[in-house]
Amino acid sequence: FPISYIIGDVLTEVYGYARTRKVIWAGFISMIFATVMGLFVIHMPADPEEPFNAVIQPALEVVFGSTGRIVVASIVAFWCGDFMNSYVMAKMKVWTEGRHLWTRTIGSTAAGQLVDSGLFYPIAFLGTWEPGTMMKVIAFNWAFKVSVEIVFTPVTYAIVGWLKRQENEEGEGDFWADEKTKQAYLSDAGHERVEGLFLKAGLLAEG
Repeated sequence: FPISYIIGDVLTEVYGYARTRKVIWAGFISMIFATVMGLFVIHMPADPEEPFNAVIQPALEVVFGSTGRIVVASIVAFWCGDFMNSYVMAKMKVWTEGRHLWTRTIGSTAAGQLVDSGLFYPIAFLGTWEPGTMMKVIAFNWAFKVSVEIVFTPVTYAIVGWLKRQENEEGEGDFWADEKTKQAYLSDAGHERVEGLFLKAGLLAEG
């Protein structure tokens, strides 16, 4: 899940919120499909004449036989958490005018993972775990996943930069366009280039 949020950050930053929503919906539908297929597989009658089925059937039930609450919790947490991550990422891009990518990746992950963990554990284990234990697990998982995002920030920068160059999403990397408001914003590289032009023309003082 931490890696999926990093991928979501990259998609939202490069391709925008509208396209990322399609990816989230595709993942949501895929999770439902995989769950249904898993239940179908473990409930198919095994061939009694095949001795190995006595070994493989219990293994299949362990792998694909999650309880209903855990399945529902996983699907709901994924859908809500990923949408929150992508939405916050897109909004922060407008607020920061396309600058300071690290604030958007970390901030959106913090919000998305809070929703993810805050939904998954209560739905899956409320009534089974003690409230204090659940809160500790939620806090630990949230802190761990956000820490992964922080550690991978240089990788995120590298991937985003490479994709933007390949896809030409920011027109030479100087600006980006907000699809909803139809406005253009300077990126970090754009701000630096404009400042350089102003300095060269004598319109901006050094420092």
